[in-house]
Amino acid sequence: MDQENMSKYDKLTTNAVGRIVPQVFNGKDAVPFLGVGKFKPTGRKHGPPIVSVADYPEDGNKIVPSLKDALIRAGIADGMTISTHHHFRNGDLVGNQIFDAAAELGIKNLTWMPSASFDCHSPMIKYLENGVIHHIEGSMNGALGRFTSEGKMAGLGVLRSHGGRYQAIQDGDVHIDIAVIAAPTADCFGNATGDRGPAACGLLGFALADSQYADKVIVVTDNLVPFPCVPWQIQGNYVDFVVLMDKVGIPEKIISGTTEITKSPDRLLLAEMTAQFCQETGIVHDGFSFQAGAGGTALSIGIYFAEMLRRQGMKARFARGGSNKYLVKMLEDGLVDYILDGQTFDLDGVRSMRENPNHLNTSPFTSYNYHGKGNFAQFVDVVILGATEVDVNFNANVVTHSDGYLLHGIGGWMNCLLSKCVILPIPLFRDRMPVIRDEVTTICGPGELIDVIVTERGIAINPLRTDLIDKMKGSSLPIKTIHQLKAEAEKICGKPQKPRLTDEVVAVIKWVDGTVIDSVFRIDK
Repeated sequence: MDQENMSKYDKLTTNAVGRIVPQVFNGKDAVPFLGVGKFKPTGRKHGPPIVSVADYPEDGNKIVPSLKDALIRAGIADGMTISTHHHFRNGDLVGNQIFDAAAELGIKNLTWMPSASFDCHSPMIKYLENGVIHHIEGSMNGALGRFTSEGKMAGLGVLRSHGGRYQAIQDGDVHIDIAVIAAPTADCFGNATGDRGPAACGLLGFALADSQYADKVIVVTDNLVPFPCVPWQIQGNYVDFVVLMDKVGIPEKIISGTTEITKSPDRLLLAEMTAQFCQETGIVHDGFSFQAGAGGTALSIGIYFAEMLRRQGMKARFARGGSNKYLVKMLEDGLVDYILDGQTFDLDGVRSMRENPNHLNTSPFTSYNYHGKGNFAQFVDVVILGATEVDVNFNANVVTHSDGYLLHGIGGWMNCLLSKCVILPIPLFRDRMPVIRDEVTTICGPGELIDVIVTERGIAINPLRTDLIDKMKGSSLPIKTIHQLKAEAEKICGKPQKPRLTDEVVAVIKWVDGTVIDSVFRIDK
């Protein structure tokens, strides 16, 4: 594909939630969002080329001298798609080196498909500016998001959830030419794991689809062990080349973001109200399941759940991770039977995964993939999530701020909306800016899937959840309508101004089924 001659986007239309989205971008056709559960794919899954063992080393040793050498042997060329994973989070030391090598080789117009990006990837901006990278299909956090919002990227940014990324690769919506998988431990054949080694990061589930479907797969490690590397999370049968380097990641920096319980009185109140709501509605019961993020408020809610279970002599059947030290303690204290882990948020989680057979590593295929025969999200009784904004129709936003800047990725947030009860504990306002608005800047989750909004001044239950409304009649908790909460915020802070945006699309948001649910527009500076 000649990406230099691609138009950014074309054929704007209005989708099922009233958002203007392109039907063609980066040279590919796309389907506008049709509604939850409305789009049903057809055809067969994508597959990598058929290969022969005869073309690989007879002794199984796939080690090559350097990452640059591996990229050359993999046939790196202009216009290819290169993928990476983010299990090292802000401690990744491999991603930037891929594009350093590509630049040295004079390669242009690459598509970078990370499972997520972090501040450590801000050096990629120079490659976006000089044409080594054409566009990003993955989260564009921080500086990369700001760069995108200002319309500086040659192509259109594409944001997907973790499950949506697996779905896109599986379905052939994205064809990965070369996958580079940084692994804390590997053998010469390419079997690899993340739960041990000097740079142990937990699991490598976000790289599973890359290993299965990419044309060429490169495993990079700083801890080479004799064959076999066990337990293998990535199978060497998928791997073309293995590279040994001095250091692939800084494990201490997987602890990026908030991984401590909040000390804010307002946030603690949010956590307490959310936990009480779950108890009064019967969501917390013997054998229930839950998922909470790694933010301070969500962690605090997990602490309240643990206290409830201990006090009532109950236990949870499983908790969906990101794992952290608080979730690990619940497992070790016998308050939860299993952790089904998709991402490890601290070193206690890494240790637990390595040592505890009930701490299981999972992948977006099992946890979140919408184009599968079911997934784990359907079994989760309650999921606790955050949001940058919600609106009076319960639509929620997690990627842009109220000033319109794209600063966050979607992660597993969107996939979790398929759980049995979705609760968003959020402050009524941030920096004197109301969080509940007439209309969110960007729709990432349709309101029909958001069940409860918890703020420090009241709880709003989606009118569609009459069962929850009935259960909370007579509660001491302050149950209010979403309109009442919005009015309270505006009484304190005033009515917020809409962000200043142009009509130029700079990125699109893919829904879990691969359809386009919204566009991100360029900032009007």
